[in-house]
Amino acid sequence: MAASAGDRTAVTAGGRSLTAAELLRLAHAAAHRFRHYRAVLYLGANHAAYPVALFGAAVAGVPFVPLNYRLGDVQLISLLSRHPGALVLRPADLDALLDAPEPASPDPVDPTPEDDDPIAVLLYTSGTTAAPKAAVLRHRHLLAYVLNTQEFQSSGEEDAALVAVPPYHVAGLMNLMTNLYSGRRVVYLDAFDPEAWLRTVRQERVSHAMVVPTMLARIVAQVQGEDADTPTLRSLAYGGARAPLPVVEQALRKFPDTGFANAYGLTETASSIAVLGPEDHREALASDDPAVRDRLGSVGRALPGIEIQIRTEDDRPAEDGTTGLVFVRGDQISGEYGGRSVLDPEGWFATRDRGRLDADGYLFIEGRADDTIIRGGENIAPAEIEDVLLSFPGITEAAVLGVPDPEWGQRIVAVLVGTGDAEEIRQWVRDRLRSSRTPDAVVFRPELPKTDTGKLLRRTLLAELETTHA
Repeated sequence: MAASAGDRTAVTAGGRSLTAAELLRLAHAAAHRFRHYRAVLYLGANHAAYPVALFGAAVAGVPFVPLNYRLGDVQLISLLSRHPGALVLRPADLDALLDAPEPASPDPVDPTPEDDDPIAVLLYTSGTTAAPKAAVLRHRHLLAYVLNTQEFQSSGEEDAALVAVPPYHVAGLMNLMTNLYSGRRVVYLDAFDPEAWLRTVRQERVSHAMVVPTMLARIVAQVQGEDADTPTLRSLAYGGARAPLPVVEQALRKFPDTGFANAYGLTETASSIAVLGPEDHREALASDDPAVRDRLGSVGRALPGIEIQIRTEDDRPAEDGTTGLVFVRGDQISGEYGGRSVLDPEGWFATRDRGRLDADGYLFIEGRADDTIIRGGENIAPAEIEDVLLSFPGITEAAVLGVPDPEWGQRIVAVLVGTGDAEEIRQWVRDRLRSSRTPDAVVFRPELPKTDTGKLLRRTLLAELETTHA
């Protein structure tokens, strides 16, 4: 990119911008320092130094490890202890990366690395159901995703992409890489705020952006009136967690000239593996056909180079429309943790999500397999009940969980944010689903526990419910 667009601005953050040529020079300067360490740990927010550190580590041939700087001291110390011999870049170190002198040698690394399949990035999973573990993404995984989804230097000089997701999330990593590859300027927000997000879109004339569903909900709530007044915003992608349908429908109406994309992927898959594109959103919103309308609740179809398979509980391919376990395969799929691959012999990765494919290849995710409620021998997907609850007037967030029950195995508890009468809400669900899916209890909370990328912390919530509803 630097060779073909050296003078174009590549990154803007915190009032400072870097051209593509400056980014390349600073990455080589950083690599001179990084090559003496076993890894580079990035412990900061979005910053112009983030791409310098990422590409500097790549040039130096060492893994780049962005860590969640919001973790508590005990958790951070535990993660840091896993990386002896690593360089830790803290917030106070970042500005120095942008003011580094040009290295004496243009090529700071040995041209023949020891590993012929080197690690590019280690990303720690969110740990919503277990302790965080490091997903291994090698250079070939990142390259496969970028080449399969982007056209080199296809964007105009005026195009800019706003990145507000944190740098330790796979979306933050791949948004940087894909936007730079396609020639878009990357504009960073160091911390998300809906008012600041809208202001930045207008001031920086942002053309592309990606948010997680909690961000989207806050942006929609911030917009006054019927139109967000963001004329340059052509594309808005959302993903990283499940997006409530009411929020998506409101967003489509408040951003009428923006193309929406719902992206589904995992850390272990090097970002998105399926996308519901802008035309899909428009057709679903306008259609009277229930099957087409339902697609607004899907995550779209597989990206180029990706295969998706639904399997039954006994590990056989499921028929179209049948819910089962979601498996994926493709060159961008890693499925590796600390040198241990979890791919099956045919290269399939078990996402641990439950879902179904319709006859046209649209993928519907119904939640994590671990979240399935088994009540009286019947498997119940929480997502099905949550969608109905979110359609009740006054309910803004919903989480459905199973707590132990001596008679039924598990009983259904709905934890809600919003207002409403518990019995009316139970009747609302009973009228729209089978009685076995009606919550046994309805609990109201001011908020639900979530990660900062919007994923519900079911384990935390379940522990509280098992104590109060045992």
